[in-house]
Amino acid sequence: MTEDKGKRFTQYIKDYIVFDLETTGIRPNSDEIIEISAIKVRNHQAEDQFSTLVNPGRHIPKAATAVNGISDEMVKDAPGLKETMEHFYQFIGNDILIGHNIHTFDMIFIYNAAQRVLDTEIKNDYIDTLYMARKCLPQLSHHRLSDVSEYFHISTEGAHRALCDCVMNQKCYEELGKIWIESKDIQPEVLCPQCGGEMIRRKGKFGEFYGCSNFPRCRGTRKC
Repeated sequence: MTEDKGKRFTQYIKDYIVFDLETTGIRPNSDEIIEISAIKVRNHQAEDQFSTLVNPGRHIPKAATAVNGISDEMVKDAPGLKETMEHFYQFIGNDILIGHNIHTFDMIFIYNAAQRVLDTEIKNDYIDTLYMARKCLPQLSHHRLSDVSEYFHISTEGAHRALCDCVMNQKCYEELGKIWIESKDIQPEVLCPQCGGEMIRRKGKFGEFYGCSNFPRCRGTRKC
C-alpha cells in the first residue's frame, strides 16, 4: 500500500457509494473477486447501481460457494476482472466509498485488483460501517452486518450476495447516521495531524496514546 490510498474516517454524509465484494476466499494476495456490486447514493437516496459476477479464471472453492452461493457454472460467461474493474472504477469516480469491514478486507482486494489489471490506484476516501456500528451501538455483542441489520429490523434476506449486502448496508448506514448526529455520548473523532484520517485510542508501553487508523501507511500519533 502507498501513501496515495484513500483515508478511513467516520462521518454521516449524504452523497456516497456503498459497495461490496464476494471472493473465492479471505486472502487478498491469492484469492479472487467473483462479484462486485455498488449503489450510488445522492441526498441519502439510492440513485444508480452497478452489479456483476466476475469470472476469476479459476475454480471457486466449495467453501466459498457454501457462503455466497456463487458457483463455477454461474461465472463461466461473466466478464473477467479487467473489464469489471474498468466499469467499477468509472462508476465510483471520486465518491466516498462505504462498506462493512472494508478497511481490512474489501479495500485491500480492490486496491490489489486496480494495481494488477489497471495499473492504477484507487484513492477514494472511505467509511467503514463496522467501526461506525461499534461506536453507535456499543450494546451489541457483535457488529456483523447481519447483527446491525437485525437491530434496525432490516431484512437480511439474500445476505452474502454483493448487491443484497449493499442494500442492507446502505439502510444500516442511514440508521447509524441518525444515531451519530443525535447522540451526545459518542466521542468526536480525533484526526491524524499527518494524514487527516481518524485516530484510535491505543495502549502502549508508556500508557495510552492515539494512533492513526491508516497504520501502517501512516504512523501518526498524538498524546491522549
